[in-house]
Amino acid sequence: MTAIVFTLGDLAERLGATLRGAADKPISGLATLQEAGPGELSFLANPQYRKYLAQTQAAALLLTPADADGYEGDALLVANPYLAYAQLSHLFDRKPQAVPGVHPTAVVAADALVDASASIGAYAVIEAGARIAAGVTVGAHCFVGARSEIGEGGWLAPRVTLYHDVRIGKRVVIQSGAVIGGEGFGFANEKGIWQKIAQIGGVTIGDDVEIGANTTIDRGALADTRIGDGVKLDNQIMIAHNVQVGDHTAMAACVGISGSTKIGRHCMIAGGVGMVGHIEVCDNVFVTGMTMVTRSISEPGAYSSGTAMQPAAEWKKSVARIRQLDDMARRLQQLEKQLAAVTSGRDTSSDA
Repeated sequence: MTAIVFTLGDLAERLGATLRGAADKPISGLATLQEAGPGELSFLANPQYRKYLAQTQAAALLLTPADADGYEGDALLVANPYLAYAQLSHLFDRKPQAVPGVHPTAVVAADALVDASASIGAYAVIEAGARIAAGVTVGAHCFVGARSEIGEGGWLAPRVTLYHDVRIGKRVVIQSGAVIGGEGFGFANEKGIWQKIAQIGGVTIGDDVEIGANTTIDRGALADTRIGDGVKLDNQIMIAHNVQVGDHTAMAACVGISGSTKIGRHCMIAGGVGMVGHIEVCDNVFVTGMTMVTRSISEPGAYSSGTAMQPAAEWKKSVARIRQLDDMARRLQQLEKQLAAVTSGRDTSSDA
């Protein structure tokens, strides 16, 4: 594979950054402060890594002007080094580029519409009425169900499954093992016997969405499950039927969202969060890791539940005290009654 090399001046121009150092210095990759070597660009985005500045072997750094003060090496000065790193990362991405066309082993229904510029990988299946737009990549062993649509520039890694009537917007990235449009968990109970409810809705996904490996998004029972524009979903997330996720919300791994829950725009849901069904979360909410959301959230801000890690011996003591809380509350109420009686001139210590 041909080496990818840019000059420091090239990168400064692409970022609109202030160059401090040799414009012709070659940059062939990106790396962390600890691991970067000559020819590689690194960045400082978290103050806790400032200690590595003095010893890094990087050819140059992405720094804020404040962080560059006192650093003697070459640098690109930017307002947000992490954002600058994100922008430059695409220049050094070695992901293989798909070749337009349909692989001979792929199975494409006669009435499916596949743009000539799309790439359909080996053993992929495109069912009747599906629509694959310009510049789409459908990886090997993917399944695109009947009447499903993938918008321009979409990219499906190998082994992605789209059930029928799934509508995907433009520039959507879906990683391996994801299942979009599976049947929601819907059953009616009659005298202890569960009767299945047909899930007749679909899934609608907006533009510029990213969906991680082995994440599942169930189809709606009646209306579509909806994922807004710019939503970012990590690996192994479960989104149940009829859920709505607002634009530009991000979720980390192992989040579970129960049916018919509505999540607002620009929310951040940390790893392992669980949400019960039929609640609403407003815009601009941050939920910390492992939180269990059991009711609607109507005010923006940060929310947490559970207890943080502590040494096991201390945790055992805390649990023992938690078990005593109910008894302690009753005793406190009795003491309050007695105190009130004393202050009012009446002794009620025998009341119980």
